[in-house]
Amino acid sequence: MENLDVMVLRTLRDWRQAGRRALLSTVVRTWGSSPRPIGSIMALAEDGAVVGSVSGGCIEDDLIARYSRAHGGDGAMPSGAPALVKYGITADEAHRFGLPCGGTLELLLEYDPDPASLATLVAALEQGRLMQRTVSLADGAVKLAEAASPAELTVTDSELVNTFGPEYRMLLIGAGQLAEYLATMAKFSGFAVTLCDPRTEYHTAWSLPGVTITTEMPDDAVTAFRPDRRTCVVALTHDPKLDDLALLEALNSEAFYVGAIGSRRNAEARRERMIDHFDQTEASLARLRGPIGIYIGSKTPPEIAVSVMAEILAVKNAVALPREAAVAVAKAAVE
Repeated sequence: MENLDVMVLRTLRDWRQAGRRALLSTVVRTWGSSPRPIGSIMALAEDGAVVGSVSGGCIEDDLIARYSRAHGGDGAMPSGAPALVKYGITADEAHRFGLPCGGTLELLLEYDPDPASLATLVAALEQGRLMQRTVSLADGAVKLAEAASPAELTVTDSELVNTFGPEYRMLLIGAGQLAEYLATMAKFSGFAVTLCDPRTEYHTAWSLPGVTITTEMPDDAVTAFRPDRRTCVVALTHDPKLDDLALLEALNSEAFYVGAIGSRRNAEARRERMIDHFDQTEASLARLRGPIGIYIGSKTPPEIAVSVMAEILAVKNAVALPREAAVAVAKAAVE
């Protein structure tokens, strides 16, 4: 599955280029609990077709009823300037729309977004560029600019600014059953996956479509991949000749996650090897994760893949993991 934002924007572009009326809904503010984070988007066509999500489903149903003619309804798609709409202001509304207790969210609705602007934005995202989209609340005019870094959505009395980034990417080093399970989970989590293994006999049985395969040496593959802050690199071969140099290349990049499979003993041996033979230090290896995965007692390849993917998503979402929290507490106690 591709990045959800790109999928929503591409579908909305196609609708508008075909002359269909449609709106783009963006979560701009939340109070209390909210089913979807700020910046989440959804597109709704005049016939009731929907892509994306701004809630668990009930708000989508209300938007369809209000702004489309689906199922014989009499909803009408408005025109003109964008509108701000709040849901869940009262306890009754929160219950009606299935919001968590005390939850309130505010949406910006853009009516009939310009198809040319959408086409430009989608093309840039498909080229791997990070884009900033600014919407005037007075008239819905849109300005696009390439962004230097990811940023949270902001909204003022005059404009909304949202940053759309290219897909998160995963580089897997080493083909095999675990790699196939992990790639599957990464794909439905919105990652573009590349598999690297110079041992061609290891991926002749690879059956997962939609994964880019390279037979370069892993360190060369990492260099060519150009990891950025939306990239994770995971080594799965257990072979130091393949893993070590690739991991060192990844550690010199902005990759948000760099890790290698293996036991605690193997992870410690890897660190010692890198310090003894590659002039590394504990500080330079601080970002290297290993053993990887959240402890769930996993033994089988699919269970191990679940634990690894959970850890990658936690790091991506800036969630402190239990052992990291314990280390932070210990450091604070010493200080």
